[in-house]
Amino acid sequence: MQKTKTMGQVLGCVQVDQSTVAIKETFGKFDDVLQPGCHCMPWCLGSQVAGHLSLRVQQLDVRCETKTKDNVFVTVVASIQYRALAESAQDAFYKLSNTRNQIQAYVFDVIRASVPKLDLDSTFEQKNDIAKTVESELEKAMSHYGYEIVQTLIVDIEPDVHVKKAMNEINAASRMREAASEKAEAEKILQIKRAEGEAESKYLSGLGIARQRQAIVDGLRNSVLAFSESVPGTSSKDVMDMVLVTQYFDTLKDIGASSKSNAVFIPHGPGAVKDIASQIRDGLLQGKAAE
Repeated sequence: MQKTKTMGQVLGCVQVDQSTVAIKETFGKFDDVLQPGCHCMPWCLGSQVAGHLSLRVQQLDVRCETKTKDNVFVTVVASIQYRALAESAQDAFYKLSNTRNQIQAYVFDVIRASVPKLDLDSTFEQKNDIAKTVESELEKAMSHYGYEIVQTLIVDIEPDVHVKKAMNEINAASRMREAASEKAEAEKILQIKRAEGEAESKYLSGLGIARQRQAIVDGLRNSVLAFSESVPGTSSKDVMDMVLVTQYFDTLKDIGASSKSNAVFIPHGPGAVKDIASQIRDGLLQGKAAE
């Protein structure tokens, strides 16, 4: 290919590749912009190719260090996509000696004017606005030099390492605090539900005990009436004494049957049943007298 180009130049012909334009000069003065293809270049008449200009989209990554409003140093990484315009190829070729350095200077200027107005959190939140500002300023500046800014992206914002570590610790502490709050709320709900369950259980237990005692009273009453009718001459007192003695021995039997029982039954003598019966009767009589 190189030999072919050299041969073409010797014969006064030049080849311009696709997506590229060539700048033609005659005796050092701009003459024309050559489009892709083969062109006659009579070098004997002072014509020559001053250079080639690519029309492809190019990308420039710029790293700019600056400070936010809350005095945090950050490195902003901007990606600039640009290309030369075919209709302004003369300006793009002659007006700028180093396009990439020129674009980088504009990016530095815009970022260092925009970021110091924002705190760190706002910088992350408004990076698209920063990118639009950079693109707008670049478009206005570079259009005079024959270049088009295709797109501008803020691809990264890097705080100082110590600031980044502190931000992670703050975030972790916040999440731990939320987790602790949720755990405490869950425990609170469990305690409330447990208390409600215990209250309901005690209420139902109380109803059961009340019904049990009512059944015992009804049974004792029926037993006294039936015994008095079956055994003439016995009084209600005699029947109650007998029932209490029976209950006394049943209780002693239950206590002795359990190897793990820790109950103490006082008084423990069979002769004390009469005293117990007297105490129960006295209590019932005192209760009725109080009413």
